[in-house]
Amino acid sequence: MGAKEKGSGISAAWKKDDWMSVWIGFIILAVFIAGLTYKVPSWRWMPEGAFSKKAAGWVSKADSLVREGQSKGDTALSEKALSLKSALESGERKAINGAAGDLAKAAKESTDADLQKNADKLGSDVKKDAGATLRAVFAEKNMRSLLWIFIAFIVLGAVGEALMGLKVGNFLKGFPIIFILSSVSFFVSGNTVISFYGLEVVFWSLIIGLFVSNVIGVPAWLKSAVKTEFFIKIGIVLLGAEVLFGTVMKVGAYGIVQAVLVIAAVFYVCYFVAKKLGLDDEFASILGTGVSICGVSAAIAAGGAIKGDPKKVSHTISLVLLCAIPMLIFQPIIARVTGMQPAVAGAWIGGTIDTTGAVAAAGQIAGAKAMAVAVVVKMTQNVFIGLAAFLLALWFTFKKKAAGDKPRGREIWFRFPKFVIGFIAASVVMSLLLTEPAARAVTAVTAPIRGWWFTMAFLCIGLDTRFKDLLAMGRGKPAAAFIIAQVFNIGWTLLIAYLIFGGVLFPVPNF
Repeated sequence: MGAKEKGSGISAAWKKDDWMSVWIGFIILAVFIAGLTYKVPSWRWMPEGAFSKKAAGWVSKADSLVREGQSKGDTALSEKALSLKSALESGERKAINGAAGDLAKAAKESTDADLQKNADKLGSDVKKDAGATLRAVFAEKNMRSLLWIFIAFIVLGAVGEALMGLKVGNFLKGFPIIFILSSVSFFVSGNTVISFYGLEVVFWSLIIGLFVSNVIGVPAWLKSAVKTEFFIKIGIVLLGAEVLFGTVMKVGAYGIVQAVLVIAAVFYVCYFVAKKLGLDDEFASILGTGVSICGVSAAIAAGGAIKGDPKKVSHTISLVLLCAIPMLIFQPIIARVTGMQPAVAGAWIGGTIDTTGAVAAAGQIAGAKAMAVAVVVKMTQNVFIGLAAFLLALWFTFKKKAAGDKPRGREIWFRFPKFVIGFIAASVVMSLLLTEPAARAVTAVTAPIRGWWFTMAFLCIGLDTRFKDLLAMGRGKPAAAFIIAQVFNIGWTLLIAYLIFGGVLFPVPNF
């Protein structure tokens, strides 16, 4: 039946990308737990036009600080504020950056609390944006950081390929292109005008991949480095390290109750609709898991658990990312216009939008408190990835048995995606073996690295997807099932969020 050859035996521990992703993920975690420090490249840059518009507002704030400093007898701070005003009026970003830094330093020496607060905020805000230039992005230090992450990734990838018995040479030829295209995605998303609208890097990596695949074409030598599942599985293991038990317990029963009610209902609706439209159990399960839990990661886990068709997983991921765009824009706007409580808005956003990055972006638009709740609620849902994968593996094993196939007892183990074990183990290690501050210090480094693995994976999804194949698959039925379930998800989760987080059934939680 193939399980013995592919999924059993000691050799599976290094021959399968499921396990290899766990080892690589834990190697990355281990080196940073051991104390290694690293800062990923910064891609944030503000176009001159956008900076000039903001500078006009800063001039008046600097002028106010000048007068406030003079009235309170803080001549030193007043002089620094005046220098910043003059620099802003000159439009020279290098001079503005220096003057803003001087003001922030002067703020620390001020004895007036209000003056100190206002000066520090203005100095920090101006310095952050004045320094966000293309020159800074392409500075030697930033490019050196980019080179280090490239070397680390290509070495880890090549070692993994070698241990799995694959052709390392072909991977080495294609991976630099994968990395360069991913870097372009980061560069585009780093534009502050684009990032303001929540169009995160994974969206651009998917778009670039789709463009290359459908307009230019993917040469055979590049396909050897298109490792969608391998890259995203490593990312999921690293994601587990970010799901700390202490963080999840901040919402406690609130988040868990919402997650159970939302996941169960939305999965059932999606599965029911997909079956009614004529899709098979495999496709219906992948779609249902993706829309009900957390999109990309859940779809990959579901596909691994049932040994599903990779094209169905890719199709689901494309639907997840495309649906996330209008949701992350309009949901926070609706929350603000309707005067929705921050906790309710956060729980609604975190429970419906299917990518963690999009959740954070939408939460930021809705407000700081809403974002905090949204991210924690999404992390609570992420915890259910492992349980969902196990239940699907169990279900499909017994389905095969009922159909007359007699799988061995280890069929459930064979079906269970091993990278989910890495996800759970990473969460346990970071939650129980490290203090929360120590764990946060590690994940502050590994979270951006995880973002790189996800970005490369989404680029590969695009490179491996052709629109004519998407249109041919199911003749639009998968998209119809997903969208219907997502609409139900939006309404149902809003109701649950209001009941649980809005003070109806329980007191409004404090975060």
